[in-house]
Amino acid sequence: MTDVRVIDMLVSGRVQGVGFRWFVLRSARSLGVSGWVRNTDDGEVEVHAAGESSRVSEFVSVVRHGPAHAVVHSVEVEERPATDADVSAEFEIIP
Repeated sequence: MTDVRVIDMLVSGRVQGVGFRWFVLRSARSLGVSGWVRNTDDGEVEVHAAGESSRVSEFVSVVRHGPAHAVVHSVEVEERPATDADVSAEFEIIP
């Protein structure tokens, strides 16, 4: 993978209790993106994602839309430097 992109996202809206993390997990795995997703204590969802730049861009678009029962108000995206660890792991839900 030569064009690796690593990002952190903070998603706000109605994104807890609506299957959002499972939606993100399935979407990431289907796009070949690695990383993790978790709920925050203040009702938002945090996402760390890494992979081929075009796939990560597509993943961000999917997250911005969310699953049917979610209402995404905003998605903050912050670019991170890439490391081998970022792209070697499978995507997972963490506590």
